[in-house]
Amino acid sequence: MVRIALGIEYDGAGFAGWQSQSHGNTVQDVLEKALAAVAGQPLRVACAGRTDAGVHALAQVVHFDSAVLRPETAWVRGVNAHLPPQVAVRWAKEVGAEFHARFSARSRAYRYVLLNRAVRPALLAGRVGWFHQPLDIAAMRSATACLLGEHDFTAFRAAECQAKSPVKHVYRADIAAQGDCIVFDFHANAFLHHMIRNLVGSLVYIGKGKHPPAWMAELLQQRDRKRAAPTFAAAGLYFAGVEYDAGWQLPGAGRIMTPDSVLLSNP
Repeated sequence: MVRIALGIEYDGAGFAGWQSQSHGNTVQDVLEKALAAVAGQPLRVACAGRTDAGVHALAQVVHFDSAVLRPETAWVRGVNAHLPPQVAVRWAKEVGAEFHARFSARSRAYRYVLLNRAVRPALLAGRVGWFHQPLDIAAMRSATACLLGEHDFTAFRAAECQAKSPVKHVYRADIAAQGDCIVFDFHANAFLHHMIRNLVGSLVYIGKGKHPPAWMAELLQQRDRKRAAPTFAAAGLYFAGVEYDAGWQLPGAGRIMTPDSVLLSNP
């Protein structure tokens, strides 16, 4: 029995999220089906971070155990031959039995790409979020300062979140402008369900002038989801990478990374 780690990317627009469901229209379902075609037997995978319907991944990491030996190239090119175009394995590496895609992760990163212009996207529909009114990037940047460090993020937690604790440590919360796009980058030890989309929703409220930057700190202190802004659209959210101990010697795509430049170009 060997344990294999995979780095994968996917366009989540046409999927009902990561986690396997009875209808089979999830990323996990199509990946396990492709792996089974190469292995000649069913295989189950565990991922670093589950994504919701419509959410994408630039550098998702999964692992599986197999009693069937295959070269690492077969777990890449062979599996890709059985995957739909929206999903691709980028690398494969044999790892020790102690490795776990989720529990061995030291931190994770998400990126939200928001198109900020009067007209909705066409070519990037499903790949970026959209807001039609001009946003004050300086005000939003000021609001993110209170997010750094360890905090209780109950105000940005989905009701169905299954995390044992709402307390997370945020290492990075950056906002940058690129043409008509505003890019939100978050790096933390872990994230709550809908946490990034809820943070972006509240930052957009600040950016459009509905609330001052200090409102973000108030939301953290109040710990009341009902006081924060509605959950923002899934389309612009990307699981951007996972950080593991260097001793695992995973390829570069298995660590924190940034998306392809097309996601940052001026539509």
